[in-house]
Amino acid sequence: MQKWYQIFHRNTGLSPYVWVVFYILPFYFIFRSSSMYQVGIGIAMIIAFFICYVLSFVSRGWLVYFWTSLQIMISIAMTLLFGYVYFSLFLAFFIGNLQHRVGFLILYTIHLISTVVTINYGFVSLNPVFITQLPFVLVSLIAVILMPVSTYNKNKRDKLQGQLEDANKRISDLVKMEERQRIARDLHDTLGQKLSLIGLKSDLAGKLITINPEQAQAEIRDVRQTARTALKEVRELVTQMRGTRLEDEIFRIQQMLKAADIELRVEGDPKLNNTSLISENVLSMCLKEAITNIVKHSSATVCEITIEPTRTDLVLTVSDNGVGLAGASVYVRGNGLRGMKERLEFVNGTLELNSDEGTSVVIKVPNVFKQPETEAEV
Repeated sequence: MQKWYQIFHRNTGLSPYVWVVFYILPFYFIFRSSSMYQVGIGIAMIIAFFICYVLSFVSRGWLVYFWTSLQIMISIAMTLLFGYVYFSLFLAFFIGNLQHRVGFLILYTIHLISTVVTINYGFVSLNPVFITQLPFVLVSLIAVILMPVSTYNKNKRDKLQGQLEDANKRISDLVKMEERQRIARDLHDTLGQKLSLIGLKSDLAGKLITINPEQAQAEIRDVRQTARTALKEVRELVTQMRGTRLEDEIFRIQQMLKAADIELRVEGDPKLNNTSLISENVLSMCLKEAITNIVKHSSATVCEITIEPTRTDLVLTVSDNGVGLAGASVYVRGNGLRGMKERLEFVNGTLELNSDEGTSVVIKVPNVFKQPETEAEV
């Protein structure tokens, strides 16, 4: 539970200085009494109430409910003896900040019933204080009903928001870890074999340089060619790490389809505003794989790409007028489809295949969730 002096700023829209009015009011109600005995009792109850109020914020466990119960009893006594009902607002505010659901419901019910009963008793007994301050009494009663519920829901929402932020941070860390592992695998696959080959051929060239110079020169040429190939693959790997925009990928596949004599039709705006970079990169890779399979296996003459942003998803449809899935068994059973599904699963995307006339690949990825701006505190 939060410190009592921090609750005002975090959980209410009212400035804490507004509550100073309710600190002064009980003395006004008490000093209206002509009996010094009642004045002394009233002052003692005010001091006891605020001591219990502070202790309820700084205590833990069952002590919280004990001090709150004492406050309810003092509030009832102040209402019956002096017609002062505004301690119920302090209690309503505090009860709303309880995090334990059962404890909140029990104290909320007890406080609500006791407040309603004491106010009704004041009206039945024709207490002049209740009659003259009827509007304020009714406002206090409404606050006792609504304030705990609204405060409790707000605290619960803030807690869930904090958990969501922690989960997003965890997801971000996992994404980074997965990316590091992917880079490590790609570097191992790209450079491991090439460097081993370079080492072996270098050792062989060193042994042959005096025995068979011509063969040694051939081995050195192989080493040079292998090194150039490795350098090219590393450059390609770095380029892929930078990510690919869908707009740039469509430009490249347009050239690929033109070389394959396949007409390209694009519907929708390839400039994506509500899609994260990682999702757009996955879309670009999936689109590249789909177009590659169209060129290799579909025997199509027309390829259509449709980009349909919705409220929650981005739908990318790639269709052709080729032979369909039955004539493209290599595509169905190959690694291309499985690789596309794995990439999409990483960003919570989906993949659907249809083959009525030709082949249609429907790719969906979620849009970026934008948190609405929170209202500024008063």
